[in-house]
Amino acid sequence: MKTATGCTVISNGTAVIGTGAAPIKDATIVIRDGKIAYAGPVAQAPEVEPDATVIDARGGTILPGLIEAHFHPTYFNVEALEDLDIKYPVEYVTLLAASNAKLALECGYTSARSGGSLFNIDVWLKKALECDLVPGPRLAASGREICGVGGLMDWNPDYRKIGMDGLVLLVNGPDEARAAVRKLVKDGVEWVKTYPTGDAASPDVNDHHTLCMTFEEMHAVVATAHNHGLKVTGHCRATEGIKNALRAGYDTLEHGTFVDDEALEMILERNTPVVPALYFELASIERGPEFGLSQRVIDGHQETLEGGAESARRILRAGGRLGMGGDYGFGWNPHGQYARELSFFVNYVGLTPLEVLTCATKTGAEILGREHELGTLEAGKLADVLIVDGDVIGNISLLEDRKRFIAVMQGGIIKAGELFRSQA
Repeated sequence: MKTATGCTVISNGTAVIGTGAAPIKDATIVIRDGKIAYAGPVAQAPEVEPDATVIDARGGTILPGLIEAHFHPTYFNVEALEDLDIKYPVEYVTLLAASNAKLALECGYTSARSGGSLFNIDVWLKKALECDLVPGPRLAASGREICGVGGLMDWNPDYRKIGMDGLVLLVNGPDEARAAVRKLVKDGVEWVKTYPTGDAASPDVNDHHTLCMTFEEMHAVVATAHNHGLKVTGHCRATEGIKNALRAGYDTLEHGTFVDDEALEMILERNTPVVPALYFELASIERGPEFGLSQRVIDGHQETLEGGAESARRILRAGGRLGMGGDYGFGWNPHGQYARELSFFVNYVGLTPLEVLTCATKTGAEILGREHELGTLEAGKLADVLIVDGDVIGNISLLEDRKRFIAVMQGGIIKAGELFRSQA
């Protein structure tokens, strides 16, 4: 992506640096050639050239661009899982993915990690984003996902013959698991997404206490992926699936729902980040009935919600790391509502706004492996900045309202928000 040239100064706001440090009142951010040159109190700010561009934060909040750590760009607000594979052709899903990427940027998310993609679209979407062909977050791609045959994601009957063409690579045993990763290596992914466990969405044979991959399959995935420099994550709800993923050497866990003492100790020992993605559960409970979710499925989501919230609290309080991101792209949890995850973690889980923002910026950058250039407002890092009209620490739900965004910047260039619209 291109970066800005020249000097820009953001002033008259409170800066949330992203490191977890206390907010800086009356702060100034100096951006030179797309990178942060200074972020701190206005009294200590360096002198800048007279022709520098000045942005007035209007007494609001200046923070790093948000990072969506579990992004499904090719999910198109479906009402049934099967729709993902059979409703639209690849050409149309590609256009929908580009639209979702643009929407994410407009919502203040300047970076994202794909949590799985139809048809390898996210790999090519990433290329388009990096060439500035379409607007959207800086993206880490994961391509198609891996699940054991008969597992949670094996919803299509064999007569459709699309198992290798849509969303999921289905495997039986470690040899097929290795072969699936090798396909993804050729595709050009950065992350390998797997399904070690089931979910409340499939209560009959693959519920949230069920395993969908063997340890041997998971170990084969990790060994092959790490050999090629790729990272591995997995949909982990069941306790034993969480432990299997940690023993196999997973780089992150998605959900980490039912964490017991042994699993917590393993998470802390390995310093493995967890992305709980929990607002989806609340949305499923509250809006599921209008979309035809059965009471049995909703009851499963209630159990997942409560278990996941407790696990997330325990992980963070014990010194572990949480990333923020959710399964947006379902009818009851549509794209564009990403910041509801952040409000949820304050209002339901009980984290502080500062803790949540640190998870959504600094930890997100660590998950992406780009903490040296993203995630905090520190000198030398790319100027991915979100400026919000209002006190985000006092009311984190302001991040749900795009009308409050003065500017969304990537590399010092204004890409969305009020100032972007006024330039159009």
